[in-house]
Amino acid sequence: MPHEHHDHHDHRRAPADFGRAFLIGIALNAAFVVTEVFFGLRANSLSLLADAGHNAGDVFGLMLSFAAVLLGRKRPSARFTYGYGGSSILAATVNAVILLLAVGAIGWESLLRLAHPEQTGGATMMAVAAAGVAVNGASAFLFMAGQKHDLNVRSAYLHMAADAAISFGVVVAGGIVLYTHWLSIDPLASLIISVLIIVSTFRLLKESLSLSLQGVPQSIDAQKVRDFLVAQPGVREVHDLHIWALNTASSACSVHLVMASGHPGDAFMKHIAHELEDDFNIGHTTIQIELGDGEACPLAPDHVV
Repeated sequence: MPHEHHDHHDHRRAPADFGRAFLIGIALNAAFVVTEVFFGLRANSLSLLADAGHNAGDVFGLMLSFAAVLLGRKRPSARFTYGYGGSSILAATVNAVILLLAVGAIGWESLLRLAHPEQTGGATMMAVAAAGVAVNGASAFLFMAGQKHDLNVRSAYLHMAADAAISFGVVVAGGIVLYTHWLSIDPLASLIISVLIIVSTFRLLKESLSLSLQGVPQSIDAQKVRDFLVAQPGVREVHDLHIWALNTASSACSVHLVMASGHPGDAFMKHIAHELEDDFNIGHTTIQIELGDGEACPLAPDHVV
């Protein structure tokens, strides 16, 4: 008769809690939006007002990511037995889409200005862009430590880093225009930066969509997990192996192990769970033991779910 064992550790890696960082980022960017609107109205600059609208989208994206952090803190319920950490995957996906749309719009505007160069706002535009570098750069720094391990944090990091890069491009291009009067440098710089950001953001979107479809997280090699399980003493066969993301920072797996000698005991199970956590960041493991002496498991073929 099959035996099931579920194990996880209290020290398993949890999603990084960047709640405070998100609040600071929201406050900084909201203040910058107000500043851009003020100077945009004062200077009658449509460019500044348009950029204020873009940065308002950034504030929305940060708020969305922060909401996912808050949801992730909620305890599991009878309906959502894994908790609400999966909301961070949705937040990362939406943020990637927002960033692609925003940068795509900037790229399109850059192409139009390449065809019909316009005089930029000069020193005022450069000063506001420099402030944008400071605000967005500081916001990106808040998320730098967690962006390698949490897709939701990475989406916020990319958002802020992208805006800082674009603002820096405006400062540099504005300075070149002031000295050379080459008007095409501003849209050209924006276009190049936009293409680079789109490439990195597309990778973020691809990964977040994969996680939302319960794909194996990019950081985990499923074949190595299978090889590790097959190599365990007494394991004759491994099947029905599934690995998926619980949220943007931690993963789970379930698997059937065929062991002719019977259930190996809790120490064996805890060892596997510990190794999967330490080596693959799989903190939630469910194992079913089968003797393999009767009817074949209907879930054994790889194509069966």
